[in-house]
Amino acid sequence: MGTPGEGLGRCSHALIRGVPESLASGEGAGAGLPALDLAKAQREHGVLGGKLRQRLGLQLIELPPEESLPLGPLLGDTAVIQGDTALITRPWSPARRPEVDGVRKALQDLGLRIVEMGDENATLDGTDVLFTDTFRDFAVSTVPVSGSSHLRGLCGMGGPRTVVAGSSEAAQKAVRAMAALTDHPYASLTLPDDAASDCLFLRPGLPGATPFLLHRGGGDLPNSQEALQKLSDVTLVPVTRPHC
Repeated sequence: MGTPGEGLGRCSHALIRGVPESLASGEGAGAGLPALDLAKAQREHGVLGGKLRQRLGLQLIELPPEESLPLGPLLGDTAVIQGDTALITRPWSPARRPEVDGVRKALQDLGLRIVEMGDENATLDGTDVLFTDTFRDFAVSTVPVSGSSHLRGLCGMGGPRTVVAGSSEAAQKAVRAMAALTDHPYASLTLPDDAASDCLFLRPGLPGATPFLLHRGGGDLPNSQEALQKLSDVTLVPVTRPHC
C-alpha cells in the first residue's frame, strides 16, 4: 500500500496469458476453481485482449497457454510492477511458482528492472499487494487480512484517492486498517459484493484520455456494478477478470 498520487495507473503495455484446457479440467478443479466453461473462458479472454488493445490503446503482449499451468492466466499473482521496476513474486502455492518464469522473461524483454525475492522462505502473491510494495518511492504498510482471501479480493483502487471495498466484515476490516495506517486521506466506496472490488485503475498514455476502471462485468454482480457508477471520474470497462 503506498502514498496516493497521480502516477497510479500509468501504463503503456498489458501482459496476458492464454487460457489452457487444463483450467477447465481436473487440474483446474484441483487448484480450487469452480466448474468452468472452457470455450466461454477463451472467448472472454479474447474480448479482454481486444479491449486492452483497441479501447485502452495499450501495447498487448500475450504469452501462450501452458497446460502444466492451469492458473497461468492469473498473471496478477506473478509480479508487482511500478514504473521501470518489476518485483517477481513467489506464490504461496508451490504448484504456481513456475508461472513466474515466462512473466520474468517478458518483463526483461521490455527492459524493466527485475527484482527477485531474496528470502527463499518468503512467499508473496501479487494480489496481496494493493497499489505498490517494496519500491523506493513509496512507504509500505502491512494490512492484516482475515480468512483465505487475497487483499485485492476484498478491496481495490477506484482512483488515485478512492478505495473500493466489499461489504463483508473482512473487507471493511481491511479498509479500517488502511485508514489507521496512513496519514493520507482516502475516499471509500462500499460495494455489496467483495468480488466486485477486484478492479484495476488504468491511466493509459493517451493525451487527454479519461482514466479507465476495469471491473468485473457480465451481469453477475448487478448491485455492485450499479454502485460503481458513482465513480464519475473514470470510464468503466466491464471485463470477466480485471487483473492481467
